[in-house]
Parts: sequence; C-alpha cells; structure tokens
Amino acid sequence: MTDNISEKDKKDWENFISKNERLPNKDIKIDKKLTYKTRSIDLHGYTLDKANKLIKDFIIKSYQEKINKLIVVTGKGIHSQNVKDPYVSKDLSILKYSVPEFISNNNNLMKIIYEMKDAKIEDGGAGAFYIFLKKNKSIK
Repeated sequence: MTDNISEKDKKDWENFISKNERLPNKDIKIDKKLTYKTRSIDLHGYTLDKANKLIKDFIIKSYQEKINKLIVVTGKGIHSQNVKDPYVSKDLSILKYSVPEFISNNNNLMKIIYEMKDAKIEDGGAGAFYIFLKKNKSIK
C-alpha cells in the first residue's frame, strides 16, 4: 500500500465521512418472497369430461381475474372405480394423470400458463398440482 494519497482523494474521503451516508451492505441478501394471488379447486368425484370442462373454465376465469397461482386437487385415484374394470387403463382415467394431460394438450390454455408442477405436501402433495398463470396485461 502506498502512503501517497492525493489531495482530491483526501477531500472525497472527508466529504463522504461528513455526510453520514449509509451504504447498503452487499453481504446481506434479502430474499424477496413472491406473493401470489391463489385460488384452488377440488375435482374429487367428478367424471373426466366434467373435470376437464370445469378446469378449463376455472383457468380462464382465474386468468381474467388476475389470479396467478392455482392449486388443483385431483386426488390420488385410490378410490377410483376404474380399478374394477380390466378394460380401462388405471393411469389414463384417473384425474391425477388425465387433467394435466388435458391442459397440456390445450393450446389456448397453455398460452396463459407459465408453469405446472407438483404441489407441496401442505397443498395436497401427490394428489394435487400447481398451475402458475402468466401475467394478465389486459386493463380491467
């Protein structure tokens, strides 16, 4: 380190000290938690056709109302009656698998959906999933 400090640097330092200005501490990271407007729907007991119609209307209405997080409860399918029918696929007729598939194959819905992912245990775990909607930029 040099002992040769210019007069300008000394003056700048004195000005800085005299102002009592606080600098932000870059070592402290503040996590901004996103706040979501959340709405949920429970599809237990609905037929596949009824559930698909209901979820389509629910997503569109939520988007129009500027809701950005949806919790869709489908259940795990453990009480599904299709287990008794050997001609019905155990995976495809259960809402847990069919509803997300229906949504993914609907281009109009996918245009307003940012992301779909499995729900946390407190929101239904394996029997539910999240839909995060894109920001609705229309003026209401």
